[in-house]
Amino acid sequence: MITDNRSTVRRVLVITLLLNIFVLILKAIVGHLTGSLSLLADALHSVTDSANNILGLIASRFSSPHPDREHPYGHLKFEAVGALGIAAFLGIACFEILQGAVERIIKGSNLVTISASELWLLLIVLGVNIFVAFYERREGRRVGSPILIADAQHTMGDIWVTISVMGGLIGVFMGYQWFDLVLSFPVALMVFWSGWSVLKENLPWLVDEMAIAPETIHDIALSVPGVINCHAIASRGVVGRQVFIEMHLIVDADDVETAHRITEEVELLLESRFRPARIVIHVEPPRYKEEQISFAD
Repeated sequence: MITDNRSTVRRVLVITLLLNIFVLILKAIVGHLTGSLSLLADALHSVTDSANNILGLIASRFSSPHPDREHPYGHLKFEAVGALGIAAFLGIACFEILQGAVERIIKGSNLVTISASELWLLLIVLGVNIFVAFYERREGRRVGSPILIADAQHTMGDIWVTISVMGGLIGVFMGYQWFDLVLSFPVALMVFWSGWSVLKENLPWLVDEMAIAPETIHDIALSVPGVINCHAIASRGVVGRQVFIEMHLIVDADDVETAHRITEEVELLLESRFRPARIVIHVEPPRYKEEQISFAD
């Protein structure tokens, strides 16, 4: 069974987009008032948050799980492409932060000033980021959306970035001007790590990496009475979101009706374990012999 959760994904993305714009405005205002490099870099990071939400809305619009003539396997990879776009945005943000820090070192540091009220505003920003991260992650896991999970991962990184920036500005508030500049470097590393995590999570889907170990599929198939063996097992996709399974099944059956019944039992077991799944099984007669259950390295 194919499940289309795009309306939920779009609703979550619209809510987080509005909250991220609010956070961006607060960071930009406080960054401008204080002259803080790390906070302005964090504001740039928040620009990518809003851009990611817009990108996610576009990707979700085109990522229907339902097949059509041009896309017989559905359009779910559009979400993974959108997640890779998030990784690209994070890479750009990392470069901009490092470039600003190096320029500050070469040209000399400008005086950074911060008040208690401005620190309280940053505390509000932190609270909004925490809410967005946990809300997106919860909804992403509930509906199985990689774009929401990737964006939540991004926002989790943003939380640590904001905490680091606040730590630097508290140091500035106490009279240590160099805190702001020094902490801009770990901010960049946190941004880079968030991007790398998103990239690593979504590349396997795009390159059709194995989704389920063939030995697992083999054991499930052989648990059905009438199955002699199975081979040429292949799988791709993401378990819990959509997987595609193919195999050749050797059955102990002398007529098509019995072979069909055995095949359906195998499909039902695999579907119950890895749903939603699209399963293609090629049935072979009992006399066929094959020991290689999957493709060789």
